Amino acid sequence: MNWDWSTLGDFLPLFGHGVLVTLQALVLGALIAFALGLVWALAQRSPLKVVRWPVTAVTEFVRNTPLLVQLFFIFYVLPEWGLTLSALATGVIGLGLHYSTYTAEVYRAGIDGVPAGQWEAATALSLPRSRTWAAVILPQALRRVTPALGNYVIAMLKDSPMLMTIGVLEMLGQARQFGSRTFQMNEPIVVVGIAFVLIAYPASLLLRALERRLAR
Repeated sequence: MNWDWSTLGDFLPLFGHGVLVTLQALVLGALIAFALGLVWALAQRSPLKVVRWPVTAVTEFVRNTPLLVQLFFIFYVLPEWGLTLSALATGVIGLGLHYSTYTAEVYRAGIDGVPAGQWEAATALSLPRSRTWAAVILPQALRRVTPALGNYVIAMLKDSPMLMTIGVLEMLGQARQFGSRTFQMNEPIVVVGIAFVLIAYPASLLLRALERRLAR
């Protein structure tokens, strides 16, 4: 098939909408992953087995099952139990829940990396447990794990085309729909591929710069 520049003119408006949907799913999914991952990490450190064990079981199950299966479960199975979500909401929740189990491990590593002397100093100052976490432990842990969390944002971006399978018209979904209608697949697929590179590569450079800055 020959490259047709006029095809790009027809595809670009749809592509722009796909980019917005992709970024929306990425940002909201990342916020869920970061917030929920911290909840998982703190719950796994709970002295109560009734809290720690179920959370560990859930995170291990989610982390060891494919994202695509989880998306299908949320979108197709949960409505049978009375919980119906839109395709985009399903994608956001699916991405956020899946990656929260990975960010939980990142948070755990960051918390474990805080020197024991920091805990001892907080105890010596008679700081409440909540104050110790909020003012002493978490700020140091988050500083250590910020680059790793950023890497998972890029991974979420690369997994966002899976949302197409449940009807979310992100970048690749728009490309496939346009190609099936016009029988022109080369142009939209190439544009989408370039778009992923243009989004992911600058983000990776920013993460490297952030990592160097935090190291200083």
